[in-house]
Amino acid sequence: MSFLADLVERKNNLKPTETVITFANGQCLKESRAMTLPVQIEKKPFGFIVDNKPDDKPAKILEYLYLGSQDCCSKEVLQAYDISNILSIGIEAPLQDDNIKNQFLECLDLPETNIWNTIKTSVEVIRKSVNNCESILVHCNAGISRSASVVIGYLMLEYNYSFDNAYEHVRSARPVIRPNDGFMKQLKNYHLYI
Repeated sequence: MSFLADLVERKNNLKPTETVITFANGQCLKESRAMTLPVQIEKKPFGFIVDNKPDDKPAKILEYLYLGSQDCCSKEVLQAYDISNILSIGIEAPLQDDNIKNQFLECLDLPETNIWNTIKTSVEVIRKSVNNCESILVHCNAGISRSASVVIGYLMLEYNYSFDNAYEHVRSARPVIRPNDGFMKQLKNYHLYI
């Protein structure tokens, strides 16, 4: 049997699967081995992949400053960490406590999004909370790209950290961070944006 014939035989024995591809404009395509079909969207896409695994332990970056996912917004977690302020980046916090101060900033997790616009507004919110000795949680959906970029930018603007030092400081507290490539480029070249 030739190599090509072996590949064709193995391909025919693969388990059938379907993949849903979501584009930045919200269009979805359902793709299978047989065909690619458009899929109707039931609600507005978020611009990120929804993660259903619990991630409810915020990382302490500095005194009064925490970074985490949206799972950290539960009443129990906020009480356990004595967090009284939330800065939601790109996704609104599912709040369960009226005593929590919350600010929402629109931000898509796309490489072409100007993250410095969000960082500049965020610095004021974080500074106010920290100066009042009130803990603040900065979060996005997964606490990996948008909120991590905001916290890195905050350290750069408020404490004059270099990008490398700010990135390593945040990564040492929350190892899963990974700003998207566009955010990384903007953070590294911050002098072009501020």
